[in-house]
Amino acid sequence: MKVLILAGGMGTRLSEETTLRPKPMVEIGDKPILWHIMKQYSHYGFNEFIILLGYKGYFIKEYFANYFLHQSDVTIDMSSNSIEVHNSNSEDWKVSLIDTGLHSMTGGRIKRVQKFVGNEPFLLTYGDGVSDIDISKLVKNHKENNKIVTMSAVQPEGRFGALDLNEHSQVNSFIEKPKGDGSWINGGFFVCQPEVFNYIKDDQTIFEQEPLKTLSQEKQVNAFQHHGFWKCMDTLRDKQFLNQHCSSDKAPWMVWK
Repeated sequence: MKVLILAGGMGTRLSEETTLRPKPMVEIGDKPILWHIMKQYSHYGFNEFIILLGYKGYFIKEYFANYFLHQSDVTIDMSSNSIEVHNSNSEDWKVSLIDTGLHSMTGGRIKRVQKFVGNEPFLLTYGDGVSDIDISKLVKNHKENNKIVTMSAVQPEGRFGALDLNEHSQVNSFIEKPKGDGSWINGGFFVCQPEVFNYIKDDQTIFEQEPLKTLSQEKQVNAFQHHGFWKCMDTLRDKQFLNQHCSSDKAPWMVWK
């Protein structure tokens, strides 16, 4: 089953980083967040990736074209124009890097790679979110429910702490960043049947709008409720939060360690 990763957006809310590179190449620890996402899928045995490029996509192409330079020690012999790789840290990945247009919307990007997917189910996620979601259980859930789309549903934590007050305005307890208002949101990490392509019109189709709304009305979207860790790197604050987890060596999404 191929893994599609949306990596073409401009990431305007993280402009401190994305003026120079695409958001999926922003580093968490010492690796791009895109690498972290791919490592998670690979941990569960999914090693064939289709990266949907757009804004500054050549940065991502360069990264994978020279992956051994980024991951390994090398000796470069200038006289013979040769490179010797030491301690190669290669991955068992097949990576297709597809330009899906600078201004394409999410649905348009997905539609553009239909020929690379073929007539088979596929995995899909965003290039800026990490989670400790069990991909094997997600796929199993999708097969059991027999829907066109399975979406991972998550409950993001609130931005601020919450106070538990009694009728006299006395603080009974303080809860550090509880789970929002209890609502479930789209957390990415989809499993899709190839029929989903029929619901995407053109480059300007937003996958999360008409396609998913129509599929929901037809009762063809199943929610896989994930109660564990999930974080989208939307702002500089989010990046700092993820880096703190990496530096403490307690990153919950690093299931491969």
